[in-house]
Amino acid sequence: MASPFPGMDPYLENSELWPAVHNRLIVAMADELVDHLSEKYRVEIEKRTYFGDEDGVLVGIPDVTVATRKTTQVNNTSVVLTLPIEPEQVTVPVTTEVNERYLEIREVATGRVVTVIELLSPKNKRSGEGRIAYERKRNQILSSTTNLVEIDLLRGGRSFPMVSKNLKDYRILVCPGDQRPIGNLFAFSLQQTVPPIPIPLLPGESDVLLEIQPLLDQVYKKGRYHLAIDYSQPPSPKFTPEHQQWVLELIENQ
Repeated sequence: MASPFPGMDPYLENSELWPAVHNRLIVAMADELVDHLSEKYRVEIEKRTYFGDEDGVLVGIPDVTVATRKTTQVNNTSVVLTLPIEPEQVTVPVTTEVNERYLEIREVATGRVVTVIELLSPKNKRSGEGRIAYERKRNQILSSTTNLVEIDLLRGGRSFPMVSKNLKDYRILVCPGDQRPIGNLFAFSLQQTVPPIPIPLLPGESDVLLEIQPLLDQVYKKGRYHLAIDYSQPPSPKFTPEHQQWVLELIENQ
């Protein structure tokens, strides 16, 4: 069964679904690119690792029994121990290892990284180690001659700075290494399909066109996300008022 949305399905942005969607789409893009690249290039799936709070959620301590009075034996005499302050059960942040996957197109002859393709995660778009780690990598790429393709299919969070007045739901930045600081921004709304994007290679060579929408449709179908999503409930983040009526009519027609 297909998604009711013509482009990106906003329900896939759910924090419980997105990690799997992210991994499936990364693999699908890698396989698609290989079919269109000459054997001058290879596509590798790389990962960035850092430690951070688990989705910014505090993980609770398992239920325990806290005793404020305890009886023990000292020289066969019963002694009652009383705690001066009764402890409170609290929750604490749990630090976990986070792995984020991205693509590198490499020149076979030299091993040089020609193009980096990033698919943003929620952690990249909010304050914390996830954003810091990604910004560090992003700045390294932008200060080199490596091409950067940054795919943002998440409505929530804080986008990365660029001089643009095009405030749409989703954005894809294609930034060739030989055109810095100029990049090409593909901005599109919830009502639109994900546009095909040119993937830059070495200077003087033709770009490769990457069709993301068919891959996203395939991910939705193979993941059977229609069985995991309750379209009667609002997504996270919620729809804007301008989108609400359109979405209701769309889902009802399905």
